[in-house]
Amino acid sequence: MGRGKVELKRIDNKINRQVTFAKRRNGLLKKAYELSVLCDAEIALLIFSNRGKLYEFCSSPSGMVKTVEKYRKHSYATMDPNQSAKDLQEKYQDYLKLKSRVDILQHSQRHLLGEELADMGVNELEQLERQVDTSLRQIRSTKARSMLYQLSDLKTKEEMLLETNRDLRRKLEESDAALTQSLWGPSSAAEHSHQQQQQQQQQQQEGMSSYQSNPPNQETGFFKPLQGNVVQMSHNYNPGVTNASNSATTSQNVNGFFPGWMV
Repeated sequence: MGRGKVELKRIDNKINRQVTFAKRRNGLLKKAYELSVLCDAEIALLIFSNRGKLYEFCSSPSGMVKTVEKYRKHSYATMDPNQSAKDLQEKYQDYLKLKSRVDILQHSQRHLLGEELADMGVNELEQLERQVDTSLRQIRSTKARSMLYQLSDLKTKEEMLLETNRDLRRKLEESDAALTQSLWGPSSAAEHSHQQQQQQQQQQQEGMSSYQSNPPNQETGFFKPLQGNVVQMSHNYNPGVTNASNSATTSQNVNGFFPGWMV
């Protein structure tokens, strides 16, 4: 399994930074030596550590000084001969300004990332905090605007889909009507729908007539209808009771009604 990709940024741990510097410095010096031997190239390599310690390699037997002098001659030869020393000085000053500006920006970027904060004072930390808060507010505002734009686009798409759905529903209804006409014919389809309406009206009239012919039972006056089986009452035979009284009782029980005081 190969090594993972190394992120190119400053190593915060001091010990790891020194170990990495030593390993990569030796590798760089080795590659420079191999290139000089394999390709017969004149190579001069200068390395300064963060503490100012110098490491160098020169493939020329004459030494580093002659190689550097050769480099300077080659650099001046490529310059415009008409260019004055004053212009060169101004350009060099511009270069120094830009280099210092880049250093400041890189230092500020490391502070925003939360690095190298130990040497900062309270005022500097408060200023950095305000700067981060301002950046967060701007980011959140931009995020809110982006979400609103997305919501508006989604609403527009929803309206378009609803309109498409209505069009498809209308086309489906038209196709159903055309299919019915093709099966029944124009006149037959109209008659078929008219017959369905008449059947519905007839069913409604039949329901109303059945309701009117069989109204729900209601209590009428002094008498109440019998519910369930007729209760048979047994009593002792009394020869003194005449048939007239029995006939009166029978006449009161006609149609299944009892007087109110017997219910």
